[in-house]
Formats: sequence, C-alpha cells, structure tokens
Amino acid sequence: MNSNLPIGVFDSGVGGLTVAKEIMSQLPDETICYFGDTARVPYGNKSQETVIKYSRQIASFLLDQKVKAIVIACNTASAFALETLQREVSVPVIGVVKPGARSAAEVSKNGRIGVIGTEGTVRSGLYGTYIRELRPEVQVFGQACPLFVPLAEEGLCNDEVTMLMARRYLAPLLEQGVDTIVLGCTHYPLLRGVVGHVAGPNVTLVNPAFETAKDLKELLTSRGMCAESGRTPEHRFYVSDGAEQFRAFANSILPCEMIETDAVTVKVFA
Repeated sequence: MNSNLPIGVFDSGVGGLTVAKEIMSQLPDETICYFGDTARVPYGNKSQETVIKYSRQIASFLLDQKVKAIVIACNTASAFALETLQREVSVPVIGVVKPGARSAAEVSKNGRIGVIGTEGTVRSGLYGTYIRELRPEVQVFGQACPLFVPLAEEGLCNDEVTMLMARRYLAPLLEQGVDTIVLGCTHYPLLRGVVGHVAGPNVTLVNPAFETAKDLKELLTSRGMCAESGRTPEHRFYVSDGAEQFRAFANSILPCEMIETDAVTVKVFA
C-alpha cells in the first residue's frame, strides 16, 4: 500500500474536526480525507441499526477515495459501528471510544469516572465497558449533555448559557465525587474551558480526540504506513449538506485554512 494515501476520517457532522485537528498536529505529514454527514446529523438519537447503515455507506465512500485507514471520529458511531467496520473493511479502522476509555482508566486516582456525551453514547455504556475491562473496580457515571453540541456549533463556547448548562449537566457527576471526566463527544473539546471551570482543578478532563490521534500514530508506525516525512498534505473535505456552513466552522478551528469543501450524496445515500 502507498504510505502517502490519505487517512479517512468521518463524523456525523462537524464535531469530528476536533479529531482531524489533533491528527494534523500529531501527524503533520499525513493527508486527511474527511467526511461530515451533515445532512443526517445528529447520530446520538438514532438506533444502532441506523448508525451502522450510515457508517457502512460512509466507509464505502472513503474507500473509493483510496484511504489507507479510517478513523471513526464520532463517539456514537464508534460505540455502535466500530466492530462491524473492523470486520468488513479492508483497511485498519479505529474509533474514539477505546483510546478515551484507556486514558480515563489510567489517570483516575479514586476510580470514579464521569462520561459526558450524547444520549446514544451514554446509553450504549461502551465507555464504562471498556474502562472496567482495564480496571474492574472503577465506577463509571454517564451524563447526557444534548445541548452542548448546538451551543458549540453556534460558537457559544464561553457564553453564560453554556456555563449555566455545564453546571446543570455536571452537577450529578460532581456529587458522585468523580475525579476524571471523559469528553465523550467530539464537539466537547471546544467546550473544554467551560467544563474545566465548572469541574474544578481536581478533576482531570480526558480528550478522546487527542488520545485517538496518538493511537493512530502508533498504528501507522507499527505497520510501516506513515507518510513520507516533510511532504505537504492536501487535505480533502466532503459533506452531505451545507458545504458553506461547514467550511466556515472548519476554518474557525483547524490549524490550516480549508480551500475547498465538496457536497457529495451519491455514494453515501445510495
């Protein structure tokens, strides 16, 4: 396989750009081929069957783009569809849940861990399952935070409304005495400042986007799949709807300016 082929990254919308940003930072030679399923966002309130169907369609599209690996940059899709894609897809596939779970298990001192995410991610209980595989004695407390995603997408990352919702969402976890909180949705790193302020200095925040980029680097290195050093990557971005809005949001958080975003429908909705 050509080691300079792109890394496929997909999410239900724009949140996965936080994962793309970490990959760009930690693997600057790698090209990213990103797909955001903006026409069908959110995934968090959809059934496992539906999320698997969407994930299969997107994986097919990315394989047509000749990617060498796929990163599921969506907690809900990682929870529901990772094992299916790993069985069915011809390139390595990793998700964001396992790296985040591993990090949480490693850093928690008192064994009381909170997970914030979409209703689908929290309902799946997958973070807790993976964490307890590593540390069976750990207690994991889930908290759905459905308003965090629209607040992040509206750019209200430091707004009073966001602070109010963070206090409301985090209160049950803090009452349980958690010392670690997993940012279990790819939008949530954008709200890290507010979440950290409400949680306080004694609570460690785990960013699965950062941990996933680390895992991707280890995977590519171990398999001899790293891109040539010093090359200039030409990232590609695709969405299923709203290309202009996506481009504006991406340019506000990515370390490089997005030149072009294409809206595609044929392979994804087939």
